Amino acid sequence: MRLTKFCKEAYHLYADGFRQMKLGKTLWAIILIKLFIIFAVLKIFFFPDFLKTHTDHGTESDFVTNELLHRAK
Repeated sequence: MRLTKFCKEAYHLYADGFRQMKLGKTLWAIILIKLFIIFAVLKIFFFPDFLKTHTDHGTESDFVTNELLHRAK
């Protein structure tokens, strides 16, 4: 019961704080846009799907197992 009260009070604290921000909302928007660029856009261009190009559908786990065993030796 005390934990739920603490969670509610913490939520209200942060909600009131964000409601009164002016510059902070803009900064949070910039942070979210940057995170989207990092995780969505860069993943597409710099991190191709390695398993899709090196294995057949359904044999991904066998490929990973073999690679881990060979690299552990």
